[in-house]
Amino acid sequence: MPVQKFRKKPVVIEAIQYLRDKNINEIQDFFGDNEYKDGRIDGRILDYEGKDNEYYIRTLEGRMKLSRNDWIIKGVKGEFYPCKPDIFEATYELAEEDGYKVEGAEASGNVAL
Repeated sequence: MPVQKFRKKPVVIEAIQYLRDKNINEIQDFFGDNEYKDGRIDGRILDYEGKDNEYYIRTLEGRMKLSRNDWIIKGVKGEFYPCKPDIFEATYELAEEDGYKVEGAEASGNVAL
């Protein structure tokens, strides 16, 4: 089978930019009470490691370290995963509702895409 080209389907996702201690409470609120229901992850999605002073996110692919300015994306099935800022910028644009950009999205770092 030859190599084929594909275009990502346009879907709207929710995302928030991780700014370390500046918005950790917003990050926790973003996760809410969500737990992965498929049995692969139970408990919290966001973990803090005191020994290295870093936050980690539990994804369906495993535990991943968050770096400042990473975006945390809530996928179409409710899964969460981090995305590096350059990849996020190349892949997503701010969603518009009824032709208008979502109010306050840029200021809060919480973006509906």
